[in-house]
Amino acid sequence: MATVHLRIGDLVWGKLGRYPPWPGKVVSPPKDLKKPRGKKCHFVKFFGTEDHAWIKVEQLKPYHAHKEEMIKINKGKRFQQAVDAVEDFLKKAKGKEQNSDGKGDSKGKKTPNKPLKILEEDDEDLSALKDPSEKDLTDSDPEPSTLERLGAGPGSGFTWESSPVKDDPHFHHFLLSQSEKPASSMEPISKRLKIIEEDSGSTSIQAADSTAINGSITPTDKRIGFLGLGLMGSGIVSNLLKMGHVVTVWNRTAEKCDLFIQEGARLGRTPAEVASTCDITFSCVSDPKAARDLVLGPSGVLQGIRPGKCYIEMSTVDPETITELSQVITSRGGRFLEAPVAGSQQLSNDGMLVILAAGDRTVYEDCSSCFQAMGKTSFFLGEAGNAARMMLILNMVQGSFMATIAEGLTLAQATGQSQQTFLDILCQGQMASTFVDQKCQNILQGNFKPDYYLKHIQKDLRLAISMGDMANHPTPMAAAANEVYKRAKALDQSDNDISAVYRAYIH
Repeated sequence: MATVHLRIGDLVWGKLGRYPPWPGKVVSPPKDLKKPRGKKCHFVKFFGTEDHAWIKVEQLKPYHAHKEEMIKINKGKRFQQAVDAVEDFLKKAKGKEQNSDGKGDSKGKKTPNKPLKILEEDDEDLSALKDPSEKDLTDSDPEPSTLERLGAGPGSGFTWESSPVKDDPHFHHFLLSQSEKPASSMEPISKRLKIIEEDSGSTSIQAADSTAINGSITPTDKRIGFLGLGLMGSGIVSNLLKMGHVVTVWNRTAEKCDLFIQEGARLGRTPAEVASTCDITFSCVSDPKAARDLVLGPSGVLQGIRPGKCYIEMSTVDPETITELSQVITSRGGRFLEAPVAGSQQLSNDGMLVILAAGDRTVYEDCSSCFQAMGKTSFFLGEAGNAARMMLILNMVQGSFMATIAEGLTLAQATGQSQQTFLDILCQGQMASTFVDQKCQNILQGNFKPDYYLKHIQKDLRLAISMGDMANHPTPMAAAANEVYKRAKALDQSDNDISAVYRAYIH
């Protein structure tokens, strides 16, 4: 079978790792971006997103020849939006060609529309075969100014599946999230994705780096326990089950376990029972008090810990609580790891959390398949307590930023400016992000359904300020934001989303 050759401007279906095929276009990479070593690949811009990636040749297929096939096996909403974007692009390109046909020739001759040609292996001069009428396909798209997650994953080859491919949220977030990093700050993908410990003592592992040959995660054979089925825990457990892990669940409100039992989870009667019957037990609860009670309380985890048992604290708490829990778990011969997560309910559901781990390195390695199932990447940060510190700093920044955005929206309204126009301008500038767009749109629509509880971000701000006090480091911005969230809580916004801090400015 002859090898298919592609060139700049060609429309393609690109497959990345375990993700479903996605429509894109071969474009020129930025001048300072080197092509990965090894097999031949092309730089592809994906439709419906602002993301690009180097994709290996064997993972690309011509768009038109395989359009019907791809539409049959992919049914997601975002996938359909991407296909619609391709069709809109083709219509615009055709319109430009027709306009130029009527204007460019003094004798009224028209240049015939030529389809994109598939070049065979024995075609030597590819550039000479490029149809001049295809210029608009390339030139109408400026070179990308922002790039993120450039890489083709570990799977060097794949076969197109004939069975239906479900709408994969991992792929959506691979494409749609965090695409604002300027090209000037890019590093080659081989450098950005490798494990790095020399400078910071931390390790970063991308979830996609350890996927199996077929693009799926190979679950650990260890028995997994999970305590706490809140906004974050529910999504985590669902993804653990989807990826084939054997999971036993417990929740203070037992009814929340029912759905997961239906999905194949086992039911634990107490935290102690879960810890004693499972090899690795995770917990994800609301605050330091809940985390301590879960371990030290009646029928708590500590009563089920035996030598070799692993306990992973995923709650966002203060370093002092982590130190205490680490000490009591290891005093019983257990192995301890902290692993708080950065993200939201939606990212938890989609398995796209960022995991910050610290403590027992061997536990971190034993949890590899679990972290791959629940997150897009994980970092090992050294001794226990470091992950708590980093997590509080991250949430401090996020909480302060959200309060500032809410302040800007209300000030726009107070001065007679359009809030929607403010958002439109904001989303065209350097601060543009999915986070800003989603939160602001929800505010304008009056939708404060929790994706991350306001009361929890206020708790994190409080803990970060306390951490700053202990380090004798000023946190005036966090302190100001904390007061705004406290006011929002007083207005009965605790159980709404963090974006409900907006209401603190309008009462």
